[in-house]
Amino acid sequence: MSHRDDDFVAYVDARGATLLRIARLLTAGDRHAAEDLVQTTLEKAYVAWPRIKRHDTQDAYVRSIMTRSAIDRTRRRQRRGEVLTDTVPESAHAPDGPEERDAVWSVLAALSARQRAVLVLRYYEDLSEAQIADALGCSPGTVKAHASRGVALMRELLADPSDLDATGPNR
Repeated sequence: MSHRDDDFVAYVDARGATLLRIARLLTAGDRHAAEDLVQTTLEKAYVAWPRIKRHDTQDAYVRSIMTRSAIDRTRRRQRRGEVLTDTVPESAHAPDGPEERDAVWSVLAALSARQRAVLVLRYYEDLSEAQIADALGCSPGTVKAHASRGVALMRELLADPSDLDATGPNR
């Protein structure tokens, strides 16, 4: 293994679990999609690793790759016309977790990909608006707008869960 590989493997060992948690939030709780997102992110990061390592910005760069990939994935799914449903045709295992967790996952799934990315980076990763704007390639004002709309929609949906259907909020 080269020195580049050693550095990359050390980074993945140190941050892998955190990356998977962030990905799971960005994919609204879909474990398989989260694993795919982490894989895609790490593939892209490995290619750019010498540049990333040189600037000592590994976390910010990898977070940016992940959030942009999650948003792109959502856009591609919408273009193909995929529709999320409440029932899974075949399930490998029973849901694990309390009802509250399921409600939060459903509400996260109802948000737009950008809103979800902003809220995950803000409240889970505890990033500033400027850092989120940098990761998403937008202005801090756009981050504020997505955060405000996302939180408002989450509050509304958690107050009245009947507003959720298979494809998101009934609007």
